[in-house]
Amino acid sequence: MSSGNSIQEEERNQNFVRLVSQNDTAIRLYVRSLMVTNDGVDDVYQETMLECWRKFSTFREDPEKKDVNQFLRWACAIARYKVLRRKRDYSRDKLVFHVEVIERLAAGASDQAEQWREKSAAVEKCLSEMEDASRNLLLSVHRPGESVAEIARRTGKKARQLYYKIDGLRTILLQCVQRRMLEDCTS
Repeated sequence: MSSGNSIQEEERNQNFVRLVSQNDTAIRLYVRSLMVTNDGVDDVYQETMLECWRKFSTFREDPEKKDVNQFLRWACAIARYKVLRRKRDYSRDKLVFHVEVIERLAAGASDQAEQWREKSAAVEKCLSEMEDASRNLLLSVHRPGESVAEIARRTGKKARQLYYKIDGLRTILLQCVQRRMLEDCTS
């Protein structure tokens, strides 16, 4: 293999990893929304990612559709077929959606996955605009093993003060996310 092909292959690999990491949760939620139970969600997700990897050389972004997450839509289409295949393979089970139900769910879930991705990006952007101390306080209560009482003890502040502060920060974050989402809809 020539060094030019090697560089192109490395760029392709990096692009795939970047797109998957940006859309991982949205794709997983999409798969989950099409299945009756959580059983098999991980398997279908893995099969979807393997198929995306195999077919990634065929994926082409349309420059005319910059406002649409084309990779997410492409991966969700592959996921839909994987869910349908699993449904066919496990059709003897009692808790399996009918094909038409899966198709209807897929239509709505694709849009929801894109909306979730946009909301997630808005949250990240709004968090990045917050002062470090505020952002750290807001995020600290969501870390495993952390609590407002523990943070209050460590910082020497009253727990009630921190609750009010965190509630205010959450309100600010929510307003920022809503504003960004509204801006995205109108632009």
